[in-house]
Amino acid sequence: MTQKSIHSIRRHRSKLPRALRGLMGEANIRYARGEKEDAILMCMEIIRQAPVAYEPFSTMAMIYEDQGDMEKALQFGLIAAHLNPSDCEEWVKLADMSLEQDNIKQAIICYTKAIKCDPSNVQYLWERSSLYEQVGEHKQAMDGYRRILSLLPPSDGEQFMQLSRDMAKSYYESSELSSAIGVMEEALERHPELVSHECVNMAAELFIANHQHDKALEVLVKFCGIVLKREEKETETQTETADNTPAQDTEAEEEKKDSEEEKEVVIPDDVPIDIRVKMMVCLIHRNVIKPLDPMLTSLMEQSPEELGDLYLDVAEAFMEEGEYNSALPLLSALVCSERYNLAVVWLRHAECLKALGHLEVAVKSYSKVVEMAPLHLDARLALSTLQQQLGRPNMALKALEPMYDAETLAQDSSAAQQELKLLLHRSTLLHAQGRTDDYIDTVLTMLSMLLKVAMVRAQVCVVSDRSSGVKHLKLIKASRNNLTEIVDQEAAYLDTSVLSRDDWWKLLLRCLAVLCEVKRFAEAELLVDSTLEYYSFYDDRVKRKELEYLGLSAAFLDRNFRKAYDYIRLMLMDNVERTQLWNVFNQVTLHSQDARHHRFCLRLMLKHPDNHALYLLNGHTSLVSGTFKHALGQYMQAFRNQPDHPLHSLVVGLTFFHMACQKFVMKRHPLIVQGFSFLWRYVDLRGHCQESLYNIGRALHQLGLGHLAIHYYEKALTLPPLKLEGIDDDQVDLRREIAYNLSLIYQSSGNKEMARHVIYTYCTV
Repeated sequence: MTQKSIHSIRRHRSKLPRALRGLMGEANIRYARGEKEDAILMCMEIIRQAPVAYEPFSTMAMIYEDQGDMEKALQFGLIAAHLNPSDCEEWVKLADMSLEQDNIKQAIICYTKAIKCDPSNVQYLWERSSLYEQVGEHKQAMDGYRRILSLLPPSDGEQFMQLSRDMAKSYYESSELSSAIGVMEEALERHPELVSHECVNMAAELFIANHQHDKALEVLVKFCGIVLKREEKETETQTETADNTPAQDTEAEEEKKDSEEEKEVVIPDDVPIDIRVKMMVCLIHRNVIKPLDPMLTSLMEQSPEELGDLYLDVAEAFMEEGEYNSALPLLSALVCSERYNLAVVWLRHAECLKALGHLEVAVKSYSKVVEMAPLHLDARLALSTLQQQLGRPNMALKALEPMYDAETLAQDSSAAQQELKLLLHRSTLLHAQGRTDDYIDTVLTMLSMLLKVAMVRAQVCVVSDRSSGVKHLKLIKASRNNLTEIVDQEAAYLDTSVLSRDDWWKLLLRCLAVLCEVKRFAEAELLVDSTLEYYSFYDDRVKRKELEYLGLSAAFLDRNFRKAYDYIRLMLMDNVERTQLWNVFNQVTLHSQDARHHRFCLRLMLKHPDNHALYLLNGHTSLVSGTFKHALGQYMQAFRNQPDHPLHSLVVGLTFFHMACQKFVMKRHPLIVQGFSFLWRYVDLRGHCQESLYNIGRALHQLGLGHLAIHYYEKALTLPPLKLEGIDDDQVDLRREIAYNLSLIYQSSGNKEMARHVIYTYCTV
């Protein structure tokens, strides 16, 4: 007895104790007599005492099977099989029972156990692979079929070839082209005597699909008896020597082979038309055109109603090689047929006409494609491009009309991707044509698809507006309760693969710029608000800051100074030393007439006690509110930091004058003297100009020294305004203000004629 047979006996040895074997035999006898209830009780007792023995479970399975309780029969049978896994037939039986109960996965497990017991059983492998195909496990099914191929003996050649064809077809349908080619190559090599025209046709088709035209040609010639007659090309230099080495002889043969080209193709009469066409396709891709004429003539003598797919194969091969003149007759025959008058054929016909420069006719073909397949995006884009080239902008836009409704876009992500591509081209076309409102509509549609959830969070929605008489889209602010659509946050994000993140960003910036150009500042502001809620859109701090700057600009232009203040406040907290931000802050607070900035500046001073801008702003705030001593303290801090700045001397001097003008003051004269000392320092730093003399006159005017104020006002009137870069002269010209103040002095002194003269001279428009 061999070692293998001994091992097999050990595996089949029962684990039932000797003391229970008699009871097990009695249970089987009771079952045979039909006393099934007693047999079940005995089996249960045996299971209680010996739970690892398979015999009682097997008997129980047979009992329940006789009773028609197939579910319990299967359960007990599976337990028995797991306790005695070496019984192949039992596993196969359990697999059949599982299939009767539509439990395919359980059947696969059973066949796997059976194959483990008998690895070379082709039937088990075949059944399991078929089940794998039913549940969609393509890879496991193909692995099983490959294993079958390796087990089939040479005598089963027909079965080997049939299985190889089926596997290649399955691989091809699953887009596993290399695996399909590998299977067919093995079949052709292993059983060349059994290769049929069907095998050759499939192998050639796979090679052509993989752009291996030389291999496809080799298979066609080898198995179909096709003969290629060659002729040697004339070369510029031909040298022959008698003492060539073997290596040189080989090289010469290769050069000779390369210098030959097929002049004629001899195809046996029994070769099917499918293989003849594949031969033509291979020759086309090898740029062998001369032998094609008789073959092409023979093909076109056949009816395109019957061989339209072959017509299309040859035409597409010509087009891939740039032979559009040769492809056009084939495609023209197809589009005139009834059976192959299809959108895909019209598309190839249009592409061929476009490549040949027949644009007018190509437009008709593309229009036919769009009519037959309105959801074909590439055809729409090509038609729009041609219409634009032909000078028909309206027709170009008509080709890019929306393809899907809103409900479809919300449910189908692939449809949304297609619609985005169309909208992108439409926006480019509208922008080039200068149709601003339509361009904004298109871009807002795209951005609303991207920012759907963000708009909900920002309480912004897109609505149709007909106030101008034409329907256009508009962004409006809406409360959360009034939003018409609350979307699922996980499902609503749109795949942005149509455009890269940078391209989306550029589209957003361009949309904001156009909105501001047409003075739709409120919508630009809402668009920025929505974008700020789309956190994955800006992945760095730089873009976040840029968005905030855009929001600030839009809010300021919209005169929404409260929102602008919120933006500028955050920016200043982040960068308190930037002068431009303080200038914008002053403009915002000046226009908003809001006192919130007072407390903000005081709190910011606690964090940045040495900030120069805060000294001045807090000083201005205190001066306006009448707390002159606090204002003087803030101004003096600024003066100490930059004593040579004219503004600091001016504001300190003016503060002293305000203090001197109070009703109850103890030392008025010293305050005036100190004020003039700082004011004359300001004049020295600023120089004698219209501005400095005007401010001296104002100070004297405020103190009631009108006769002195008149002198400086009149002197200031004689001077030209300052020249400041980037500012018009009229904006810095103070003559109107000077003349008005001067007229007040004349009027208070009773000289009304002089007051009227000054007003008419300088303040009349």
